[in-house]
Amino acid sequence: MNIFYILLTVLGLCLFEIISSIDNAIVNAEVLSTMGKKARGWFLFWGILFAVIVVRGLLPWLIVWLTVPSLGPIGALTATFSNDPQVAAAIQQSAPVLLLGGAVFLIFLFFHWLFLESKNYGLPHERFFRAQGVWFFAVVSIVLAFIVWEALQINPMLAFGAVIGSTAFFITHGFKENAENSEKKLLNNNRLSDLSKLFYLEVIDATFSIDGVLGAFAFTLSVPLIILGNGLGAFVLRQLTVSNIERIKKYRFLKNGAMYSIFFLGLIMLFDSFGLHIPNWVSPVTTFVVIIYFFLKSRIPEELVP
Repeated sequence: MNIFYILLTVLGLCLFEIISSIDNAIVNAEVLSTMGKKARGWFLFWGILFAVIVVRGLLPWLIVWLTVPSLGPIGALTATFSNDPQVAAAIQQSAPVLLLGGAVFLIFLFFHWLFLESKNYGLPHERFFRAQGVWFFAVVSIVLAFIVWEALQINPMLAFGAVIGSTAFFITHGFKENAENSEKKLLNNNRLSDLSKLFYLEVIDATFSIDGVLGAFAFTLSVPLIILGNGLGAFVLRQLTVSNIERIKKYRFLKNGAMYSIFFLGLIMLFDSFGLHIPNWVSPVTTFVVIIYFFLKSRIPEELVP
């Protein structure tokens, strides 16, 4: 790995983590506004340690270990930096299963946003798809059936990876919906202690971190780089949550940028899993281009946006 690739990957991961978690950060900021100064400081310091070390550190390492159990726990952490040909062969053999599972998860996540979620309409087609929300389950079912059929022609385990990605999406989506509803109730409940609210915020953060962790594998299979990039992004986001979230709210199309980034990263992982190699620089560069486009679009006065 050269230094330019490492820097590009870490910065891309950091930006992706920040943008993909904007919605959760806004709700967190509203909950924090009902808490005391000491609790907010605790959330920023101790909460970030939990978010980086436990959630964004443990989860990618665990995913790689479960995907390639022969590596063992230490091998899963250092695999990408190892010169051992047996380690390289194990990763090469199992990576497509991980990538396809992540691809299905991210593509489903994008279609859910496109068809079902309320949004600021940044592109003309978004309003049309939002009106066709009833077709979401039909679309993702057809997409999954097609991907599984193609994967079966190559390797049954590859097809199983696609099914795992679909299963993970629907399980985490259920938890997310419950977490969002519960978190909003905290705003109207003055009887809860600051400690209870902090604990619940950390649980919600863990639930919402899955998108960023799975998307990170489109950038690299290196667990240390994922931990560094996602962890840095989580830290920056916590700072914004506590200090300047109102400014972030003004950029109304950042969520759109996050979802299109998720879609493109899902496609990159999909193509890679089927053997069409995508250069390593494509994921971070695509993320930067998409986010910058929607950032600049957010600066245009609302009445001038078509």
